[in-house]
Amino acid sequence: MAKALIVSAGNNANEYLARHIAELGYTRPVIVPSGGEARRQMDGKDFEVIVINTPLPDEFGHELGTDAVQKTDAGVILLAKTGTAEQISDKLQEFGVLVLGKPFTAPQFRQAVQMAASNYKRLALLRVENQKLLDKIAQLRLVDRAKCYLIEKKGMTETDAHRLLEKPARDPGRSGGGVAQRPLDAADAE
Repeated sequence: MAKALIVSAGNNANEYLARHIAELGYTRPVIVPSGGEARRQMDGKDFEVIVINTPLPDEFGHELGTDAVQKTDAGVILLAKTGTAEQISDKLQEFGVLVLGKPFTAPQFRQAVQMAASNYKRLALLRVENQKLLDKIAQLRLVDRAKCYLIEKKGMTETDAHRLLEKPARDPGRSGGGVAQRPLDAADAE
């Protein structure tokens, strides 16, 4: 189940925020009173949503918001008094921090949490896609290294090296990287 972090020094606000987050299906959120403690929590846990209720006792909270966006995949919401929210929202939104002016209604808060959660999910999908692309690039590099080895050390033509590596890689259950690794392992054994 998804986890949420609430960074807030006010007990009344903590209960209000926790109750509305729970209504959206989150387990009991982790609640911490300061930016320093929030940073420690972010290092060890994966949060879907981080809510920062400003001001905090050790900092205002906007620095924590930008840190959270840069260091985690969480959707980040910063709660600030309406006047302050208007002043800082443009700058923080450039980083991907949602700013919600206080006072706000329960539906506005729940909508902000849902938007932050959708950002988290979208980023998670992008990270999976990015990893697939990185794996594909690594496989292509390995095949290229194997081709170079076969051309330089075994005297093959590029066409012959390509055919030697590509044909077995098309067999079901075999990857191009696994096929390409064999000549390189043989080279290391020599």
